[in-house]
Amino acid sequence: MFIDLLRSRRSIRKFEDRPVEADKVDLLVEAVLRSPSSRGFNPWEFVVVNDPAIIKRLSTAKPHGASFLANAPLAIVVCADPGKSDVWVEDASIAAIILHLAATDLGLGSCWIQLRRRNYDDSKTAGEYAADVLGLPVESVVSAIMAIGHPAQQPAPHPKASLQRDKVSVNRYGNQE
Repeated sequence: MFIDLLRSRRSIRKFEDRPVEADKVDLLVEAVLRSPSSRGFNPWEFVVVNDPAIIKRLSTAKPHGASFLANAPLAIVVCADPGKSDVWVEDASIAAIILHLAATDLGLGSCWIQLRRRNYDDSKTAGEYAADVLGLPVESVVSAIMAIGHPAQQPAPHPKASLQRDKVSVNRYGNQE
């Protein structure tokens, strides 16, 4: 059941030193291309990266929170063209979460690396740096990179008691009944 997938889903930052099988990469690509998009505009595009040298370069896209990518055997970069839709951020985010859940469903680990609105250095954004590494057209914006691989760690699911039920209101904000 889908709820079981959500319960088991965790961000994985340590991967086994082995490639992701081609059939699983194909399924990940199919899943992400089936992502919902506002009015079917599909402003997103994806770059599948399995070249370790390119993955290592992408792992330096921002000073904090991307270094673990260097040890992932696969990265899928989520890009979008803002000129194609005013809700490109939402569409790209939906695609990224579909990718994350599809990886979990295939027994893979993954972790979302946010690049949008992050800096590479004082003169370049993380997304601009990644776009340069990948040779993206100027209209493409990098939203995120998903690190993917066979998990070398298996954190326990978050316990149901840890869910922040106080963040749910009924009928009116603040009504917890």
